[in-house]
Amino acid sequence: MWIWRAVGVVAFALGAIGLALPVWPTTIFWIVAALAFAKSNPSWADWIYRQPGVGPAIKTFLETGAMAREAKIAAVCGMGLAALIVTAFAFHKPWVLGSGLGLIAVGAVYVITRKPLRDE
Repeated sequence: MWIWRAVGVVAFALGAIGLALPVWPTTIFWIVAALAFAKSNPSWADWIYRQPGVGPAIKTFLETGAMAREAKIAAVCGMGLAALIVTAFAFHKPWVLGSGLGLIAVGAVYVITRKPLRDE
């Protein structure tokens, strides 16, 4: 149980960084945190679900696997910005560039292929 709690705390802290840094993802880290807290301390997971903005989206995603169209667009735009940053800083390092862009592409495919919310 303590391992899940530690994973949740670290993931939550990493997600909180995204509140200040626009290109740093918040939601994916808080999804991991909610999953970890659900196994170690469900009241902490419920606290995440109650957070305005991201909480309901995280709960819906974990329960149904669905994402709102706006959330998909925001995620893919964020990944596009991350791809530009990776390219700008790693264009002379092929392995770093390829790895970074590859991971971003996998994330984009995952987001794009999630089912839409029922009301869309």
